[in-house]
Amino acid sequence: MGERVLVVGGVARSLVNFRGALLDDLQTRGHTVQVAAGEDHKAALVRETLAGKGVEFHPIPVARGSINPLADLATLWKLWRLFRDQRPTVVIAYTAKPVIYAGIATRALGGIRFCPMITGLGYAFVEGGGLRRRMLRLLVGGLYRRGLARADTVIFQNPDDQSRFHQLGLVPPRARSLRVGGSGVDTERFSRQPLPDAPVFLMLARLLADKGVREYVEAARRVRTEFPQARFLLAGAVEPNPAGIRRDELDRWQAEGAVEYLGLLDDVRPALAGCRYYVLPSYHEGTPRSVLEAMATGRPIITTDAPGCRETVVHECNGLLVAPGDARSLAEAMRQMLRMPERAVQRMAEESERLVHERFEVHRVNASILAATGL
Repeated sequence: MGERVLVVGGVARSLVNFRGALLDDLQTRGHTVQVAAGEDHKAALVRETLAGKGVEFHPIPVARGSINPLADLATLWKLWRLFRDQRPTVVIAYTAKPVIYAGIATRALGGIRFCPMITGLGYAFVEGGGLRRRMLRLLVGGLYRRGLARADTVIFQNPDDQSRFHQLGLVPPRARSLRVGGSGVDTERFSRQPLPDAPVFLMLARLLADKGVREYVEAARRVRTEFPQARFLLAGAVEPNPAGIRRDELDRWQAEGAVEYLGLLDDVRPALAGCRYYVLPSYHEGTPRSVLEAMATGRPIITTDAPGCRETVVHECNGLLVAPGDARSLAEAMRQMLRMPERAVQRMAEESERLVHERFEVHRVNASILAATGL
């Protein structure tokens, strides 16, 4: 007899985009699956899509990008009531607030196996930032400690995050701790596409400073002085976050011609097919899903030698690693790509595709998650 599994995420669209294959794999194994997440502009479509699979969607309030005690209490209360009413035997949660408050709720109720997935450390854990950032780090660390106190298995996406959580004492001794290859990528949906000849760079990310958006823009300015034909595309959501890029700043970049902003894309595959090089200069990630999708599409990668990002690139094999927060080194990597002979670029594209099939294919990743959670 299967388990009653409830998967909790931050935003509705992530349940289909990032966890759809996991939900399918759970059902294939005979488990009853429900989901919960904050509502977003795709919530109605997500609800309809999941209903077609026989998965019930429960909306929960999630105040992303801020610490609001009243809003967070509402999240905790809603999750506690949901778990009390639905009686799941296993709860899987991912992203910070769902992990923290689902963990506290399961602890209060008891009798639920809790398996959180740490998909990145986020704004609070970026080093530096002065007193405010240090205080936020202490607060969030304390919340994680409470949320993970009764976890059965804690799943990480890179060794840096795993080591950091253990060093901070956030993972209880009783919990099993392991790593998987991110959320994986569907290599049938994201398949190899021919490399265009045009020198087009693409960055897909939430528009946050710690994603390296400003470094990408500054590097684009530098590179275009030598390669005026190069284009630099940027896509992603403007975020209500302390580290968010302001809309007026984005408008200035477009007005000067530094980057071309594509907005928030419902389907990133056409943008990936239209680029020759993929760039993500992030300061930290779990394992960046956009990089995995670009690798599956067969794109040379430029990313940072930073937690999560460095796991996706073998330097000078399928891409180049640069220092985080360094627009100069990023610009030099872009120039290096533009100067490469065609054969070298094609070889990097082939290596990206090979590596993603070998390490990050979604059903392989899901098999590791399900084995770790006893599902």
